[in-house]
Amino acid sequence: MAAPPKLCLPITIVLVVLLSYCNRPISGAGNPPPFACDVSKNPDLKSFTFCNPSLDIDTRVADLVNKLTLKEKIGWVVSGSEGVTRLGIPGYEWWSEALHGIGSNGPGVVFDQNNVPAATSFPQVILTAASFNVSLFHLIGKAVSTEARAMHNVGAAGLTFWSPNVNIFRDPRWGRGQETPGEDPLLSGQYAVAYVKALQQRDDGDQTRLKVAACCKHYTAYDLDHWKGFDRLTFDAQQDLDDTYQPPFKSCVLDGNVASVMCSYNQVNGKPTCGNPELLNGVIRGKWKLNGYIVSDCDSVAVLFNNQHYKSSPEEAAAVAVNSGLDLDCGSFLIEHVEAAVNRGLVNESSINRAISNNFATMMRLGFFDGNPSNQLYGNLGHKDICTKENQELAREAARQGIVLLKNLGNSLPLSPTSIKSLAVIGPNADDKNFNMIGNYFGTPCEYTTPLKGLTSYVPTVYHSGCNRIFCDVAQVDEAKKIASTADAVVLVMGSNQSIEAEGLDREDITLPGQQQLLISEVAKVAKGPVILVIMSGGGMDVQFAKEDSKITAILWVGFPGEAGGAAIADVIFGSHNPSGRLPMTWYPQSYAEKVNMTDMNMRHNSKTGYPGRTYRFYTGPTIYQFGFGLSYSGFKHRLAEPLPTIMTVSLETGHACQSSDCKSVDAVEPMCKNLGFGVHLTVKNVGKLAGSHTVLVFSRPPRVHNAPRKQLVAFRKVHLRPKGEEVVRFEIDVCKDLSVVDELGNRKVALGKHVLHVGNLKHFFNVTI
Repeated sequence: MAAPPKLCLPITIVLVVLLSYCNRPISGAGNPPPFACDVSKNPDLKSFTFCNPSLDIDTRVADLVNKLTLKEKIGWVVSGSEGVTRLGIPGYEWWSEALHGIGSNGPGVVFDQNNVPAATSFPQVILTAASFNVSLFHLIGKAVSTEARAMHNVGAAGLTFWSPNVNIFRDPRWGRGQETPGEDPLLSGQYAVAYVKALQQRDDGDQTRLKVAACCKHYTAYDLDHWKGFDRLTFDAQQDLDDTYQPPFKSCVLDGNVASVMCSYNQVNGKPTCGNPELLNGVIRGKWKLNGYIVSDCDSVAVLFNNQHYKSSPEEAAAVAVNSGLDLDCGSFLIEHVEAAVNRGLVNESSINRAISNNFATMMRLGFFDGNPSNQLYGNLGHKDICTKENQELAREAARQGIVLLKNLGNSLPLSPTSIKSLAVIGPNADDKNFNMIGNYFGTPCEYTTPLKGLTSYVPTVYHSGCNRIFCDVAQVDEAKKIASTADAVVLVMGSNQSIEAEGLDREDITLPGQQQLLISEVAKVAKGPVILVIMSGGGMDVQFAKEDSKITAILWVGFPGEAGGAAIADVIFGSHNPSGRLPMTWYPQSYAEKVNMTDMNMRHNSKTGYPGRTYRFYTGPTIYQFGFGLSYSGFKHRLAEPLPTIMTVSLETGHACQSSDCKSVDAVEPMCKNLGFGVHLTVKNVGKLAGSHTVLVFSRPPRVHNAPRKQLVAFRKVHLRPKGEEVVRFEIDVCKDLSVVDELGNRKVALGKHVLHVGNLKHFFNVTI
């Protein structure tokens, strides 16, 4: 028998924290974290050079490495590093997570009712990215790093956090796409840099030290977990690697100065990434000059041997990983086999020294070897700094900024809280209390506001789940129609959750699960007022039926909006916040999932085979909603504040081959690129009646050479404008950096010929010549 509808009255007081967190310990309680060089317990440690924080890190690391035996060294090439008691060094667990708040996935983080029961859970990354707000990315990272240090001080977390995930969201079925900033290399790179800097940078400005250590993962071309029996796979396209998959990692290292990069399970050019010297020693350490350590994805060194059969013995597998540039194994494979590899002459002890030197240098930058952390810069942080009112409000604001308005017929939104006397709230995601709204890689949230709770804080509601579960095998249509037919408005909260898309769980279809579509359409038929469809998901959904149904007046995509997601959804629906999010990924029709093999890693379309390509940069087929799409309750117009050039001339050195032959592109290198750029100054005006934020997206359409992208994002900026207000937004475009393309061999080129810049309805044509 179906459950009767639940009547909910407005909530006048919203709890800020979980009841259990109200009785949290006072600051200073909990277990002290492990640290080396505790001279208060062992004064003899003062004589060790590595325990002297006044010396430079290289000197200290060299001293420590020289004091260790081979067995002791090997204890520090695995994530569960072993202590060296005779030198006053405790063991350390490297694996902690901080994807969108402190997560409990790794053993380095422990939530405990008697110590730290909860931490602020921000929206899943894909929704935060939809804000296109770099300042917001930074604010979230800074809040997370403060809670991380506070948890470390009470023994509840480590100092090394394996976040963010900056893989490209290549395929809408990927279960971990929700963890990423989306499908665009520029947006992903900007997110990575802002978040990494916010995690790592100290408040005293000391660039040689770290607040916590971030890690950009999973390097590289990794975006498939488990689809139709296929697991993480191989990839062999240099052009796609260099112009799509690598840029976010390059930004992480060069611009974000990240302390770590994690190599992935998959193979690139026939080699496992964690055993690929070209990618590790050659690119990360060589070209990009990583100042930090390279860590494997968990057990990927074991996978290299046991599953991929890349080497014939475990010693050879251990050797290829270390010799390729791996410093730390998340797992136990190296501690079990690398000593034998050294004894067989497959690995030199100097390579072990290199690995642990990078690991120890990171720990010294974190203050692990500086004695008691309570005497250091962040030693005063504790329970009082976790789940603060400010952080919880930031979580709500982040969700508000990311929510994307996809449809709004007749300005049916926002609803008026004074004119809506009864609101029907229907759907399996409306009152889910199992933390599915938070997304994967999460910890225990400070509070948890469901959409039903958030909406009930504005108006009286009547609720029914409408489905027996998220898969909606059985839609409870009659019961849902009954409450919808008498309500002034209907909100349907549908979509997916972590049982449909998550790590190790890729989707096969990109339609709404089960009978959700039937439920939505039937409810819309009997509704007497506005019908608002709220889609909670990590990836896009084929909702063409709802887009075309005039009875469904509005559609919102809310990602997985975090602990305050329900409040943020209600704020948008009732107009307390004017939506400004933009989709960070393309929404494809179901036919895409039926025709395109998820294991095909190629980005570019192929007209001979009918392959349509991937992401807005290369995809040539129909879409449900395009990358960058998003509506507002206001209207915004752009106009050029200053004229733009119509010709850009590339100066070539004397004797350049292109001076005597017909070239379609030239190398994007100095000195040719010096001063080759121009400003784009746009006046943006809010022509609506409500204050609101607007994201200015600048796209480039290059000449059709080297199978270049159809278009690509080259700049973006978010502005907030009062009604009728306007602001000049300035972008500086570097032709070689921003408008170049990658050729078939992976070389960056400036295409000659007609380029197009466009912002909204504005288009500007100009030629690049020699």
